[in-house]
Amino acid sequence: MEGSESGGASSGVADGSLVLWTLCSVLLPVLLTLWCSFQRSRRQVLIRDIFRKSKHDWHYTDLFGQPSYCCVCAQHILQGAFCSCCGLRASEGCLKKADQLFLCKEIMMRSNGRTPSSMPHHWIRGNVPLCSCCVVCKQQCGTQPKLCDYRCVWCQYTAHDECMMDSLKTEECTFGEFRDLIIPPCYLSTINQMRKDKQTNYEKVIVAPYCRKHWMPVIVLANTRSGNNMGETLLGEFKILLNPVQVFDLSKTTPAKALQLCTLLPCNAVRVLVCGGDGTVGWVLDAIDEMKIKGQERFIPQVAILPLGTGNDLSNTLGWGAGYAGEVPVEQILRNVMEADGIKLDRWKVQVTNKGYYNLRKPKVFTMNNYFSIGPDALMALNFHAHREKTPSLFSSRIINKAVYFFYGTKDCLVQECKDLNKKVELELDGERIELPNLEGIIVLNIGYWGGGCRLWEGMGDEPYPLARHDDGLLEVVGVHGSFHCAQIQVKLANPVRLGQAHTVRLILKSSMMPMQVDGEPWAQGPCTVTITHKTHALMLYHSGEQTDDEASSMSEQDPMREQTDEDV
Repeated sequence: MEGSESGGASSGVADGSLVLWTLCSVLLPVLLTLWCSFQRSRRQVLIRDIFRKSKHDWHYTDLFGQPSYCCVCAQHILQGAFCSCCGLRASEGCLKKADQLFLCKEIMMRSNGRTPSSMPHHWIRGNVPLCSCCVVCKQQCGTQPKLCDYRCVWCQYTAHDECMMDSLKTEECTFGEFRDLIIPPCYLSTINQMRKDKQTNYEKVIVAPYCRKHWMPVIVLANTRSGNNMGETLLGEFKILLNPVQVFDLSKTTPAKALQLCTLLPCNAVRVLVCGGDGTVGWVLDAIDEMKIKGQERFIPQVAILPLGTGNDLSNTLGWGAGYAGEVPVEQILRNVMEADGIKLDRWKVQVTNKGYYNLRKPKVFTMNNYFSIGPDALMALNFHAHREKTPSLFSSRIINKAVYFFYGTKDCLVQECKDLNKKVELELDGERIELPNLEGIIVLNIGYWGGGCRLWEGMGDEPYPLARHDDGLLEVVGVHGSFHCAQIQVKLANPVRLGQAHTVRLILKSSMMPMQVDGEPWAQGPCTVTITHKTHALMLYHSGEQTDDEASSMSEQDPMREQTDEDV
């Protein structure tokens, strides 16, 4: 009896210890996971607090794109924080100390009661760009696997540790290669002092020694949501090379607000670089029109484009390419902006007046830079837009965007939702009615390119049609037989139906609902009258660096007219 009782007790103890060990094996990983997540969230809160209070523009990364060393402890780091303005890099543990020890780029110099006219170099040690050369000995810098050598955050000059002399530390900074594009901090200090003294004649400042004869300050406006989402990276690269006050994120600052910086700069000298798609360019040009309304014509800038969108037809027309994917260094982009030539771009007013309703509804008014269309290409844009509104996260790549367009174009080839368009609309060019053949779409062009890189008006180039221009006050009007015809035109297997050129275009939709678009902004439209008239000119920049033979011949024909326009101005 006693043996059985002792056996039962020992088995109970064994079962209890088994339960205890089981609980420990289950609870211990859970507790460790909770503790680690708590510590991680605590660190993230501390890092965000440092980022919020800092004068640096800190960003955290899980993996640096090149060998990096902490500016405090000099240890090699794979992850940590970097400043997108001055290029400083620090490990997570040294971040607070780095923030206290090192100054970031100052967008405006401290005047200390006097007007500064120059500034010394601002040296940062370590993590110099690859293939950079020492300003003293002309040998390559940053070759050793450690924190070494110096870089000036303004002129981008580099120097070896052993070449760094006291004279370099106190030497006046020349702002390097892009001195003609940078807004010097001393200039902004002078402007700030003048505003405190209630002086508004900033033109007096232009004769100061730090404002050179060929000074053409650039303002960078980047849309971080455009196309392939490269805007965030470009913002940091431009802030490194320029004054951070010149670089704006359009998701945080509107173009109208950013362009007010032009009023503090020399008249007719400012250049604006728009990083985004054609829609972003239109947004900026609308803000420039608002400046004209406010009486700020003297400060109107010239606009260059870095194409980040899907179509980029306006960018292609002006020589800036069909799309940017990081293949050209940012330094070369700034050189292209400096060398670009000024031209004019026609802008058009598109007024859509609905039929019926006793004219109680206000007409819809759009501004057109590229083209207006009704038919299959507008239907593709409308379907694409609706799909993107539902699942915006899927449309983060230019290739995916074009694939979706291809899908909807193929679908329309089978369904033909826009057939018999010629029976539903009437077209007038400069008041003269045009007899329409059997069509599914009508496209009104202001620029040479359409549909992501196709020269629509010229077609295959086998007929002697005059080349389309974007500054002659004329619109080119063409028709298409359907989505398949559009595809044939894009690969130069067919020509469009050329309907004519005109200064004013009037299109009457008599019945049914049809898709329409202006510069890629689509909508479904009922019976209405569409009137397109000239609105204004925009000052643009043309880059002639990379031309095809067709583009070269086109620009050679336009040069005499451009010279005449420049003389008129």
